[in-house]
Amino acid sequence: MKHGIYQTNAIDKPAQQGFTLLEVLIAIAIFSVVSLASFTIFDTVLRGDENSKVRSERQNELQRAFLLMERDFTQIAKRTIRINGEAPNSAFLQTSDDSFLADEQAIAFVRNGWTNPGLLLPRSDMQSVAYRLVDETLERLHYNFVDAVVGQEPRIRPLITQVTSLSFEFYDGSKWQKQWSGKKLPQAIAIEIETRDYGLIRRQFLVAGDLATDDKSKT
Repeated sequence: MKHGIYQTNAIDKPAQQGFTLLEVLIAIAIFSVVSLASFTIFDTVLRGDENSKVRSERQNELQRAFLLMERDFTQIAKRTIRINGEAPNSAFLQTSDDSFLADEQAIAFVRNGWTNPGLLLPRSDMQSVAYRLVDETLERLHYNFVDAVVGQEPRIRPLITQVTSLSFEFYDGSKWQKQWSGKKLPQAIAIEIETRDYGLIRRQFLVAGDLATDDKSKT
């Protein structure tokens, strides 16, 4: 009788089982691989999103700058610039000036169409404008008054960063020129900027020049 009871208790008691060390190591290894893969995918997505935002902001920066340039260059006026109360210059376009531009990689002129409805503001609807390259940044400068008074500082607006070089070309009706002088306007102006990320960028803007008209009148 005791022997039968002993056998019954032995059958009802479950045997204790567990993971072996090898199984634990394999499970840890699989979890590590899955975690690493998940982190890599997540990091790639984040980096891609950041790069996309940077590229989008950069393209917006370039588009805003060239739209502003187009508005300025297509409305160049046949008017000379007066700086610091000095006598007006003889040319409509300036490519260097000791006080205003302070750099050979620059251009200055007067443009029409500066919004001032009914001349309600105490200024003209013409605006003196300059573009120059300073510390790898293309800047736009302008004065509140078309003829700057003595001591007046221009307002500076950074347009494009990471610019390594800036140059201009002028179309006289038959060919492009690196330099421009005289009391006439070219028919078109090209601006070339060298950037660190996009390389060379060139834009050409039509100008209300008078060369073609003058040539016809002589014939």
